[in-house]
Amino acid sequence: MTTASSPLSPETRRSILLLSFATFSSMAAQRICDAMLPELSRVFSVSLAQAAQVVSVFAITYGAAQLVFGPLGDRLGKFRVITFAALGCSIGSVLAVFATSLDMLVLARLVTALGAAALIPLSMAWVGDTVPSDQLQETLARIGVGTTLGIVGGQLMGGVLTDALGWRWAFAFMTLLFAVVGLLLLADFRRQQAASPVPIKPSPLATQPRFLNQALRIITGRWSRVVLLMALVEGAVGFGVLAMWASHLHRSLGLSLSMAGAIVALFGMGGMLYMAVSRHLIRRFGQQGLVSIGGAMVGVCALVLAYTPHWLPAVPASLLAGFGFFMFHNTMQANATQMAPEARGTAVSLFASCLFLGQSLGVVMAAALIDRIGTSAVIALGGGAMALEGLYFAWALRRRDARG
Repeated sequence: MTTASSPLSPETRRSILLLSFATFSSMAAQRICDAMLPELSRVFSVSLAQAAQVVSVFAITYGAAQLVFGPLGDRLGKFRVITFAALGCSIGSVLAVFATSLDMLVLARLVTALGAAALIPLSMAWVGDTVPSDQLQETLARIGVGTTLGIVGGQLMGGVLTDALGWRWAFAFMTLLFAVVGLLLLADFRRQQAASPVPIKPSPLATQPRFLNQALRIITGRWSRVVLLMALVEGAVGFGVLAMWASHLHRSLGLSLSMAGAIVALFGMGGMLYMAVSRHLIRRFGQQGLVSIGGAMVGVCALVLAYTPHWLPAVPASLLAGFGFFMFHNTMQANATQMAPEARGTAVSLFASCLFLGQSLGVVMAAALIDRIGTSAVIALGGGAMALEGLYFAWALRRRDARG
C-alpha cells in the first residue's frame, strides 16, 4: 500500500504558477499569427502559403531547438534556462514589431521561436523532477492550463488586435507579455538560489551518457518510438492544420479576422473544459478510451467546420474539437514524461521536437494543398487523419499493456 506524499510547499506552487505563465506565453507566440495570415498576405502582397512561413518557420525552429534545450536544461538547470529563454523571446517580439518585410518578420519569428522552444518542455520536465509521482498528473494539468489558455489568447489577440489596431500591435502585446513573465521568473529563480545557495552542478546523467547517447537510447526504445511517431503525426494533422482554421472561416464564410480568431480560440477553451473534468474521464475511459474518443471527436468536428455553410455550427465544432484534441494530447504528454525518467529533460524535449517538427510539416503541406484542393478539404483531411491516429494509438496502448 502506497502512502500519499506531503502537499507541495507554497514556494513550489508559486513556481508552478509562474511556469504556467511561461507555457501560456510560449503557446500564445505559436498561435498569434494564425488569424492574421490573410492580413499579412495582403500587406506584404504574397500568397497565403508564403505568409504561412511565419508559422512554419517558427515551428521548424521550435522543434529543432529542442535538441539543444533538453540537454542544456539537464546540465544548467531547467528553471534557469526557462527564465532567460522567456526574456530572450521579448527580443524577437520587438524585432517583429518593427519588421518592414515578410522576410524580416520571418527572421523575428525565428528569434522568438529559439526562446519559446524552452518554455513548455522544460516546464514539464521541471515538474517531473520536482513533484512526487502521485501528484504528477494533476500538476502537469496545471501546466497544461497555461498551454491551453495560450491557444485561446494567441488566436483571439492575433485576430482582435490585427483588426482593431494592426498586426504590429499583436507583437507589441507579446513583447510586453514575455518581458513581464521573464522578470517574474527571474525574481523566483533568485529566490530559489537564495533558499538553496549550493551551486548547480551538472547531473551525472548530463555528463555520463551525453545527449546523443541519451537520445539514442530513447529513440531505440520500442515504446518511445511509438510515442515520438505519434507526436510527429499529431503535430502535423492537429496543431499544423489548426493554423488554417481561422483563414478558412475568413475566406469561406466572410467573417472578420476578429470573429474567425474568436471562434478558433474556442478550441483552447475546449481544452480548458477537458482539464476541468480530466480526472473523472481518465478514471472512466482510461488512456485507450481517451485517445480513440478524442481523435474521433476531432475528426467529426473538423468535417463540420470544413463544410458548414453558416458560421454558427463552427462555434460548438471548434469547442468540441479542442476538448477531443486535449483528450488525446494530454494522454500523449503523460506518456512522454514517463518515456525515460532518468533523462526526463532530454526525453520531453525529443517529444516536443517531434511534435513541432510535425507542426511545421503540417503547416507547409496544408498551405501547399490549399491552392489545389481548397481549405475545406485540407481541414477535413486533417480531422480524418487525427481520428485514425487516435484509433492506432489506442491499439498500440492495448498491445503495450498486454505485454506488461
